[in-house]
Formats: sequence, C-alpha cells, structure tokens
Amino acid sequence: MIEVPCRHFPHSEGMALPRYLSAGAAGLDLVAALPDGGDVVLDPGARALIPTGLALELPNGFEAQVRPRSGLALKEGVTVLNSPGTIDSDYRGEIGVILINFGQNPVSIRRGARIAQLVVNPVERVTLIKGEALNSSERGARGFGSTGRSDEEN
Repeated sequence: MIEVPCRHFPHSEGMALPRYLSAGAAGLDLVAALPDGGDVVLDPGARALIPTGLALELPNGFEAQVRPRSGLALKEGVTVLNSPGTIDSDYRGEIGVILINFGQNPVSIRRGARIAQLVVNPVERVTLIKGEALNSSERGARGFGSTGRSDEEN
C-alpha cells in the first residue's frame, strides 16, 4: 500500500479522509465539502464545481482519476462531467468535482454527500516519435462503433 500525504482545507474541518468502503473497492469516496446549510441545487441540465476540501501529494509516476459514483448516476442522473477527471502528481490544489445533472428533477448536494470516487493509478510516460506510416492491424482506422453493439453485428 502506498501512503499519500493529503491536506484538509478549513471548509472541510471535521470531515473524515476519503476511504475505501469495501475490501475490493478500487475507489475512495470523495465527499462534498460544502458549508452546513450551503447546499448546491443542480437543476436538470445544470453543472457545478463541488469542493472536496482535499489536496494530495501524489508520488511521481502516479495520477488520480475522479470518477462518477454509479448509484448517484442511476438514482439521480448526476455524474462527473469530465470523467475521468485527472489529478496530476504535481498538482497541490484542492480537488474539485464537476457534477452535472442529466436527470429530470433538481438534485440537492449537501455537505458530506458522497459525490465521486478517487482512483489512484500508476502512469507510464511515453515519447512520441514522428513517422509517416504505422504498422497495420486487423482493425485499422475503423472506430466509433466499428466493432458493433452485439455479437450478432460483428
């Protein structure tokens, strides 16, 4: 297990650090660090940047991804707009989560609400080299649905 130093901002005082909620969980739950009574109401189609009150010091060679919570997406139609949001190892500012309401009803985000997941991954850096031709593959340049939607279409 890798230890990652983190910092709580004053507006998240009293809130627990994100944690894994099951032995097999890939993501730590991020919560809304809103003031008590300072709910953010997301009307249908609206988006908002929700503070988490948390900053990280990720080791070099790692990134963190901010991903949607499936229950929030299914039950409320609320998801992370720039999913996955990437937190680079050299970023030291507060993690914010851009939520959008694709549902049909307004959704209230309250202090302490679990709003997203944080997944930490290793990152392999590459060097791009300019070339005129790429090796061929069976798929080639076909994309955007070229593999079909079901086994019958392939």
